[in-house]
Amino acid sequence: MKAWDAIVIGGGHNGLVNACYLQRAGLNVLVVEKNDWVGGAATSRELTPGFLYSNCSYVCSLFRPEIMRDLELPRFGLQVISYEGGAVFTRDGDYLANYRDHDAHRREFARFSRRDAEAYDRYSRDVTRQCRFIQPLLMRTAPDPTSFKPRDLGELLYLGRKFAGLSAEEMALTLRFWTMSISDFLDEYFETDVIKANFALSGIIGTALGPMSPGTAYVLLHHYMGEVDGSVGAWGYARGGMGAVTKALAASFEASGGIIRTGAEVDRVLIRNGKAKGVVLAGGEEVYGKLVVSNADVKRTFLKLVEEKELPDTYLRRVRNFKIRGSSGKVNIALDSLPEFPALPKDSPVYRADMHFTDSIERMERAYDDWKAGRWSADPFLDMVIPTTLDPTMAPPGKHFMSCFVQYAPPKIDGRDWTDADRDGFAESVIAQIAEYSPGFRDRIVHMEVRTPREIEAEVGLTEGNIFQGELTFDQLLFNRPVPGYAQYRSPIGGLYMCGSSTHPGGGVMGAPGRNAAAEILRDLAKPTLHMSPAHDVI
Repeated sequence: MKAWDAIVIGGGHNGLVNACYLQRAGLNVLVVEKNDWVGGAATSRELTPGFLYSNCSYVCSLFRPEIMRDLELPRFGLQVISYEGGAVFTRDGDYLANYRDHDAHRREFARFSRRDAEAYDRYSRDVTRQCRFIQPLLMRTAPDPTSFKPRDLGELLYLGRKFAGLSAEEMALTLRFWTMSISDFLDEYFETDVIKANFALSGIIGTALGPMSPGTAYVLLHHYMGEVDGSVGAWGYARGGMGAVTKALAASFEASGGIIRTGAEVDRVLIRNGKAKGVVLAGGEEVYGKLVVSNADVKRTFLKLVEEKELPDTYLRRVRNFKIRGSSGKVNIALDSLPEFPALPKDSPVYRADMHFTDSIERMERAYDDWKAGRWSADPFLDMVIPTTLDPTMAPPGKHFMSCFVQYAPPKIDGRDWTDADRDGFAESVIAQIAEYSPGFRDRIVHMEVRTPREIEAEVGLTEGNIFQGELTFDQLLFNRPVPGYAQYRSPIGGLYMCGSSTHPGGGVMGAPGRNAAAEILRDLAKPTLHMSPAHDVI
């Protein structure tokens, strides 16, 4: 019976990136995906005639340009369109606009506070300094600090030199930044509630923490390290929805000879004498491979796909303790016309970017209080975009697709599973908030898709619906992600690797975990990695 050189579990973006690099190195690679389509959390699906939804992930920035070039993704149809700004609506009928132009941005801040406008340059400088420190680490394998292997010692020396290159003041600021809350960090620069809320949103997205929780300043940094066409920190839409990213990856993989099997759910990893030998599909079919790479999160991989007896007790305990709490949901809406927001000037570029309705950190924190109490937020934080203002391919002429990322939504409601009635109540909290700022909004709705953590876990396979496959807190970064001693994409089982967002450097549609895992696998196989570009400095 044929044994593949590598079997990749899960056709999400990291699994496909990993498979592409392995295939291009000369391996025969099979990707097995439980759904009838590839993409994982980066999919585009037509759930109502004529409208294409970005079901889960919805904007693009973090995806590494080195990977795009290596895998020739533009040749396979990937195009990312930068969006043009954004806005936070305030309860008094005004709004704070975001603009791509730095000076226009400062002038808008000055409308609320001259002091904050002056502080914006200092804030931008300090955040950029933090990005410079961490960004080169995204596409390097984290060292094992307990190892005396030359590569680990070399990586530790590299980290030490980077840190030693900072001044004493910069060292102190870096350590503070990685551990402080986004609320405390912003208080050191700004005085205006809406301006602080404007920046704080990047510190809580996808995280089961509130803006006043320690560690959320780093989450902001994680969202700032992307780029679109060389514009650092920019965000944009993948033309054709986020499924265009994984569609291009799948095409690149298949063009180099790789095989994808959809509708092939993995029941367990086949392990013999402590080594992975393939996978057993849900129907009982055994598929053999010389090595197995899991794109599933660390809990799904080792608590569901691997039998307990195959793993050390210490490893199992650490996997169980890995924080992977769901905190968000998604509402996708088909609209028969572009909604109107009276606060905005007609034809404002703000329509072509992300809009928010939470105008203070206190409101964000109260939304988090609801999550802690085991209920969805009564006054949720929404990250709302209308991609069809820049990408008309996603809806019929004159119609629009709206994507609403929602916080907070707990994995359980008062300790029990979500019901359909809960899901409807969650959706109503979202629609009610938008309608408060957009008269006639309800009448424009043609169709809705509502995704709570229940739907996200059931369809995408993300434990508790956590979009990052594990929280991005300081205790779960670098050589601690996902488990100390196993942060280099390997596992206690020979031939079983990980390539998903539970590994370094974490979540988002970035591709770095998949790429880095492929580099480690090829080193273990003594295969060349000349087709893998090193990280370039973009800041």
